Amino acid sequence: MTSVLSILHRASGLILAAGTLLVVWWFWTIMSGAGSYAVAHGFFNGLFGRLLLFVWSLCMFYHLCNGVRHLVWDMGYALEIKQAYMAGWIAIGIAVVLTAAAWLL
Repeated sequence: MTSVLSILHRASGLILAAGTLLVVWWFWTIMSGAGSYAVAHGFFNGLFGRLLLFVWSLCMFYHLCNGVRHLVWDMGYALEIKQAYMAGWIAIGIAVVLTAAAWLL
């Protein structure tokens, strides 16, 4: 489990970087005028755009929670395999809850 979560941490970082390019594009369309912004607004309000935003937010919260988990390890806590697995499940659970809260509230 720890190796899978490590791979997911790296993958979520890559997805965050790619998603940041979309955010930059969105800001660029704001500066470019109403016509450009309408295109970006239509894209992000479509099914595919919303799916990308959902995945991006899930990756953001997972990357955050798993980063905190790594900081706990760096302090010397939760290093036993059972504790490491529990911390992994907690990180996943909190990431899912935070994503749901961000989208539902």
